[in-house]
Amino acid sequence: MLPSINSVNPWLVGVGLNTILLGLAAIAPKKLLTPAGLFHAWLLAILIWGTLGWQGYAVVMFYFLVGSGVTRIGMAQKEAEGIAEKRSGARGPENVWGSALTGALCALGVGLLNSGVLVPNPQSPIPNPQSLLLLGYVASFSTKLADTTASEVGKAYGKSTFLITTLQPVPRGTEGAVSLEGTLAGIVGSVAIALVAWGVGLIDILGVAWCVLAAFIATNLESVIGATLQSKYTWLTNEVVNIFNTLIGAIAAVIFAWMWGIGHGA
Repeated sequence: MLPSINSVNPWLVGVGLNTILLGLAAIAPKKLLTPAGLFHAWLLAILIWGTLGWQGYAVVMFYFLVGSGVTRIGMAQKEAEGIAEKRSGARGPENVWGSALTGALCALGVGLLNSGVLVPNPQSPIPNPQSLLLLGYVASFSTKLADTTASEVGKAYGKSTFLITTLQPVPRGTEGAVSLEGTLAGIVGSVAIALVAWGVGLIDILGVAWCVLAAFIATNLESVIGATLQSKYTWLTNEVVNIFNTLIGAIAAVIFAWMWGIGHGA
């Protein structure tokens, strides 16, 4: 009799599955990841499968596939204007962790709690830290997909682009620039990935609302950072800003859920 999937060590499943998938990605004609990016994505994917199972994996894969797809929207035009992502959108290690470090830390926290390595304090005001960490995980990717979608659609189709801090017209691709088309696309992206997470059971339907609201706030704060600080500090690269962006989104969603729970006696 074959063992059921639940009886197989999830870390071994993660290693086997992702070795096959990323091996296929390595020989595919359209490169979504650089060679170093493939290795780091392999590590990330194993961590997510090992801690959150296929449900968490579905969320990160949805982000990666949709995010890679929207990056290629209008690529020829964006390259001609000098505002396209480097390497024609192929992700390197810095892109992998800039997008996923916050989510990976949330997943690791869930894994440590579920394994008993971390034991929550019974007197803690947070009754179920796993659920909040799962919400933070989803919100981080909801935020990043909102940011990626808003940026790439705005650069390709934004008719009027404004600097978020002054609302003065600026060229597409300017750091801190926003457009109506990009903003709406970002909201759609955040809703879509949050609904995927709800569909696989990582969050409840109210969590979808917290993720979308948090993503909207974090994405706009990221534009403010881009308009005011990014040019002043060489260490504040796009990848570092992405880490701050996803961290803000995760924290905001957790705060919303926690405050709602306190307000409703949960």
